[in-house]
Amino acid sequence: MKKHEWRENTEAGETRLVTATRHAGKWQLRYRLKSDVEWTQLPVIPLEDLESLHELISNKYRRHRVPYEHVLEIETLIEKAKQKK
Repeated sequence: MKKHEWRENTEAGETRLVTATRHAGKWQLRYRLKSDVEWTQLPVIPLEDLESLHELISNKYRRHRVPYEHVLEIETLIEKAKQKK
């Protein structure tokens, strides 16, 4: 299982912690605010989070830390999310 984490600030000024995992060829995302204790699992990854994950994965690929297939998988998920909108 591969795990990727990042932080971002919300409009309210709180820190949002995000964890994306890839296990058995499937991507999952969960998040929580820094002030929260419990994680929230998302059944469908939102487009904004997919784009943030793509940037993170692309940077890791450039440093030879993840395979190119992961980048392609995220790009496919982004295209599917754009088609649903």
